[in-house]
Amino acid sequence: MTAIRELLEHRALWLYLLLDQARKDGQSIEKSAPEAIRRCGLYQGKNLVSKGKTDSLKGLKKTLFGKPAQMVFEMDIKKSTDDELDIDFHYCPLVKAWQKQGASDEEIAKLCDIAMCGDHGIGECYHARLDLPQCIAKGDPICALRYSKNK
Repeated sequence: MTAIRELLEHRALWLYLLLDQARKDGQSIEKSAPEAIRRCGLYQGKNLVSKGKTDSLKGLKKTLFGKPAQMVFEMDIKKSTDDELDIDFHYCPLVKAWQKQGASDEEIAKLCDIAMCGDHGIGECYHARLDLPQCIAKGDPICALRYSKNK
């Protein structure tokens, strides 16, 4: 589990350093980064739908939020139906990585918003929207991911 968390932290470090270097170079990729990350989510989501052979949110739980992921993020699956998937995350390795870099609370919240664009993209592939009423990166005790099918 530690090795997986370290891999996820490393991914978060890339995002932090890319944005930090762009800022130092006088560039702003904060407009393009969210769309790039969303495209990554769309790519991943398409593969997950294909792998699971369904766009049911139960399928998303099975393919992306299985037991290994549940352990790494200390997840509680609150609801899992074809149309709704509610998960509480009690740990975030991305936030941990950004904290190790000395990112401010404001920077961490912004980095999280950008990183979550991937999760939104995944949701699109399942014809679902993602709401995040609570977020560790914004000071909440959990990340509450709430996927629900578009009606």
